Amino acid sequence: MHASRARRELAPGSRIRVLVVDKSVMVRRLLAHALEADPLIEVVGAAATGTVALERIPQINPDVLTLDLEAGDKDGLDTLRRVRSLYPEMRVILISAALERGAPATLEALAQGVDDYVSKPPQEPPSEQDAARVRCELAPKIRQFFRVSAARAGGQAGTAPPTQFQAERSLGQAVVIGVSTGGPAALASILPSFPPKFALPILVVQHMPAQFTKLLANRLSGLCPFPVVEAAEGEPVRPGAVVLAAGDFHMRVRRENGRATIRLDQSPPENSCRPSVDVLFRSAGEVYGAGVLAAVLTGMGLDGLRGASTLKAVGATVLAQDEASSVVWGMPGAVATAGLADAILPLDSIVPEIVRRIRKT
Repeated sequence: MHASRARRELAPGSRIRVLVVDKSVMVRRLLAHALEADPLIEVVGAAATGTVALERIPQINPDVLTLDLEAGDKDGLDTLRRVRSLYPEMRVILISAALERGAPATLEALAQGVDDYVSKPPQEPPSEQDAARVRCELAPKIRQFFRVSAARAGGQAGTAPPTQFQAERSLGQAVVIGVSTGGPAALASILPSFPPKFALPILVVQHMPAQFTKLLANRLSGLCPFPVVEAAEGEPVRPGAVVLAAGDFHMRVRRENGRATIRLDQSPPENSCRPSVDVLFRSAGEVYGAGVLAAVLTGMGLDGLRGASTLKAVGATVLAQDEASSVVWGMPGAVATAGLADAILPLDSIVPEIVRRIRKT
């Protein structure tokens, strides 16, 4: 599974080698220009088709592949499967159609092992706004998979996480999960492992655009022994069901007339995210207090850090995914490094630990 690969150490003086695959000459040029502006990234080749890309990989040894799902003569999903089989350590960034029609294929690609994705400009030539968005998004999404020295990264090298386990707390009202990069595969791995008659609600924030979250909920529901639904305004929070935050909406829990309900809003993004993990975690702490068990899983950035701090202040328990099993150890790493994690665990140990702690109480 791609989620078991930790960030690779970038050797002094070396750069991240990228192969760009896209059927459009204009898009290939746009991606290459966006990446070459980053001093840590080197574009070592380009290919119009999956067949050519697979031929070139052993010749140029890229670290990262940017992949068009409609790459010329070969279906992008087939190319992805072959890359995953032949080069399991290679990172793959999907360049996805931004339109609704691209959403099902993008979800399938995420399940098959894509590490992250960037929406492709919807028109050619791309507008200046779309080109600027790609330039802003693509390089950081590639850099997140590599560890660089403090001097090269501008003093932002990570510190070692604490390893101690803290005292357990009384639990038993709700499970909340925050996840980003690598999330669809992580959720598909852990949600089906909850017991079929799990008695608590499970609320999830996955950073994902609006056109994808309902499709992801449907996919996960087909894998789980309980329903997985996209959040809807005013719906009651039900035990034994998973609620996935809707794309472009913050999801909060509110106590109204003696029951917990879902509230959605489009207030400003937090940590550049909407939905935001921090928003969900804060609201869960207000409603459930020490009865919350939170898990922060693989993802880029710091979303969930402040929310985890708020939960700890009310006596809740926080688990963090470990670095070795994370696609990106940004979000869980921030929580662990801040000393907020009651346990730092591999992905496949998260649900057993949740169940163990709940049963113990």
